[in-house]
Amino acid sequence: GSGVGLADRGPLGGLGGGVGAVLTAVARVALRTGAVLLLVSLATFALGQFAPGEFFDEARLAPGMSAGAVDGLRARYGLDRPWPVRYGRWLAGAAHGDLGPSLAYNAPVASLVAERVGNTLLLAASGAGLAWLIAVPWGAWAAVRAQPSIARVSAVLIAVTLALPDLLVALLLRLFALRSGLLPASGMTSPAADGSDLADVLRHLILPAVAVALSLLPAVWRHARSAVAETFRAPFVLAAKANGIPPARLLFRHVLPAAANPLISLFGLTIGSLLSLSLIAETIFAWPGLGPLILEAASARDMNLILGAVLASALLAMAGSAVTDLALRAADPRIRRPAGGRP
Repeated sequence: GSGVGLADRGPLGGLGGGVGAVLTAVARVALRTGAVLLLVSLATFALGQFAPGEFFDEARLAPGMSAGAVDGLRARYGLDRPWPVRYGRWLAGAAHGDLGPSLAYNAPVASLVAERVGNTLLLAASGAGLAWLIAVPWGAWAAVRAQPSIARVSAVLIAVTLALPDLLVALLLRLFALRSGLLPASGMTSPAADGSDLADVLRHLILPAVAVALSLLPAVWRHARSAVAETFRAPFVLAAKANGIPPARLLFRHVLPAAANPLISLFGLTIGSLLSLSLIAETIFAWPGLGPLILEAASARDMNLILGAVLASALLAMAGSAVTDLALRAADPRIRRPAGGRP
């Protein structure tokens, strides 16, 4: 039995195996993350070479700026060298945490990106949390209370939300803020307030978070309704209903845990889209996150800043994927169980 197996291994053996498995998983995630970041940086740098122009092209048109002065600036920042050489130098610095200088901001890229990452995380987490808090109970309720009127109203609301483009939703919310004056229409803080005023930041966060949440809501609702409805037809649920288990206990103790896996997988898939959805909301509402920073860097052809912002976005997506894997392992013991062995 399982007790004999645990006794044979002993407590120290089991502990050592658990620590070893954790270290192996961490090393695997670290290697995968490093490989993805390397490929993303290489692809971004290489694609940037096909874009016309560079940062100092506008300087050539400035009055009093000679061609020799521009060439000197290009040589100072290494832009006169072939792109593989420039990428190699950038990669060597990035390995030590130095992402190079931003030509547009005249500041280290690492500090600029670090200032914006927290703002993007705040907006993305708020929007995703709001979408899931609404969509999962609503979808589960629609699956359990499968009345025709409820199904029709829910389907119409979701269809309308899905049909509206994300950009249009953000623009309509901003127009509402401008016309009503009930909520701030742009920025993260009021001019008279500082970043320490939490209430002011939350007021500025409401409409961008709602824009992100409305973009995620249809997909989460449909998956939640489908997962709960399918689980309700499972044999173990039918047997539990036959044994007289109350509906509320049946839903929360049996159905929702069994339906968690597809929802957790969906959460991992939506993390990548969260960054693009946040970019739209950040741009429309002038939220100081990674989105406007990437647009400004691309407009100025500031390659170091583009690389830093894109790498930060990729790292956030990889972190979300790792969290999803851990959540799946915690929710489903079968994933933690080796093939053909015991957990």
